[in-house]
Amino acid sequence: VQLVESGGGLVQIGDSLRLSCQASGSTFSNYAMAWFRQAPGEERDFVAAINWSGLSTHYADSVKGRFTISRDNTKNTVYLQMNSLKPEDTAVYYCAASRGPLTLTSMYDSWGQGTQVTVSP
Repeated sequence: VQLVESGGGLVQIGDSLRLSCQASGSTFSNYAMAWFRQAPGEERDFVAAINWSGLSTHYADSVKGRFTISRDNTKNTVYLQMNSLKPEDTAVYYCAASRGPLTLTSMYDSWGQGTQVTVSP
């Protein structure tokens, strides 16, 4: 499956942003989908995941209550709604796909190119 992220940008503290990830090349509903992020000089971290149907989600503690992951299988797209953004949310955000359980991060093996999110103090 090929993945293309969009929606990143420069925002201020407290602003909202919605990322999108368009999938192609395979049956989208066969995959659990997730968002990861990588800040400069740091490792890539898990942010949120959603199962194939959209009925089950999982979040990193750092984003619970602020970020919402969702998917539209008719549009082959997964979203990440980010509210109350903080400077520590600044990172490149990556979309990923897995045929395994949504919480098993090691099984995400298809990746997009990433989209930059910068939260200005």
